[in-house]
Amino acid sequence: MEAITTAELKAIEDQLNCEQLLIKKYKAYANSAQDPQIKTICEQTAGQHKNHYDTLLSHLSGSC
Repeated sequence: MEAITTAELKAIEDQLNCEQLLIKKYKAYANSAQDPQIKTICEQTAGQHKNHYDTLLSHLSGSC
């Protein structure tokens, strides 16, 4: 497997930052939601972004 270029590493770093922000936002939305269905959807969406974050991070770890 070829090494990750600087540009690819920067793109992954940017995406990790975006995923972290989305996790924080959806957790905050879930905490402030009054409607149980909206709360559940926000929690699930935060979980999906956490999975995205973990997947990106595992790809980074595997490439080093």
